[in-house]
Amino acid sequence: MKVLLIGASGQLGGDLLRNNPGHEIFAPGRETLDLTRPTQITAVIGDFTPDVIINCAAFHNVPLCEQQPEEAFLTNCVAVRELATAAQRVGAQLVTFSSDYVFGGNGQRTPYSETDTPQPVQIYGITRLAGELAALAVAPDNTLIIRTCGLYGRNRSKSKHGNFVDQRLAEAVAGLRIEMSCEQTVAPTCCDDLSRAVFALLERPGVSHGIFHLTNEGECSWYEFACAIFELSGYRPDVTPVDRGGLSGTMRRPLYSVLANTRARKLGITLRPWREALRAYLQAKRTS
Repeated sequence: MKVLLIGASGQLGGDLLRNNPGHEIFAPGRETLDLTRPTQITAVIGDFTPDVIINCAAFHNVPLCEQQPEEAFLTNCVAVRELATAAQRVGAQLVTFSSDYVFGGNGQRTPYSETDTPQPVQIYGITRLAGELAALAVAPDNTLIIRTCGLYGRNRSKSKHGNFVDQRLAEAVAGLRIEMSCEQTVAPTCCDDLSRAVFALLERPGVSHGIFHLTNEGECSWYEFACAIFELSGYRPDVTPVDRGGLSGTMRRPLYSVLANTRARKLGITLRPWREALRAYLQAKRTS
C-alpha cells in the first residue's frame, strides 16, 4: 500500500513511521508539502498517487488558537478540505485526526461515543470539528476521521515544547513545585499504541470512511496522570491539585472529554489501559 504521511516529524507521525508494518511510505517535509498551499497539496498527491493519505499535521496549541483563529482554521479545516478534495481526485483514502475537544464535557460523566453530538467550547475544538465536517462533505465515502485525546510520543511536540509526560519529568528533575488541574477528566494516549491501532484499522476490510475514536483505555485527571508519571519514574515532587473550573485564562476546556472506542472495539481493535501504556513509554525512555 502506498501511503502519503503528512506531519511525520511530529509525535504521532514519528511513531507511524517507526511502526510501519511494511507499506511504502512517502513522508515529505513542510518545505515540500505545506498544507496552507493548495497547489502543493494537489501537486504532491498527483505525483505520488497514494492509496492512503494520513494527515497528522494540525494547529494544536489550544491557547494559541484563541489568539490566531484564522491560522487555526486554515490548518485544521481548510487544509483538511483540500486534502479530501485531492484524495477524491486520485481515488485515495484520507485518514485525518481530530480531538476529544470537539465535545464540551459539561455535565458528562460517561465516555463519548462516535455518534454523540459535538459541542466544542473553544476555537481549537471548533476548528477540529469544522475540519471533520469539511472533509466528510467533500469525500464522505473515503474519509476516515480518528478522534483521540492527550497524545504523548517519543518525538517532541514542537508547538508545546515537549509532551505532557516529558514536561512533568523535567519539572521533577528541576525540583519545581508543580500545580496540576484536577477537574478535567481525560484518556491520555500513547502515540506508539495509537499508531499501531491506526494501521490495524486500515487493514480491516470495509473500513473506508466514518468517525472512529481511538484512545488508551480508562480515564484520569491531569493531576492523577502526573502523579502516575512520578510514581512510575521514581520521582517524589511536590504536586498540588488545582481546580480551575476548566478555564485557562478566559478559554474553556471540557471538564470531561473521555472517548469511547465503540466502533474500533467491534472490529477487535483496542488500546491497552493508559497506565500500562505510560509504564511502557517510561521504560522505553530509560533504555533509549
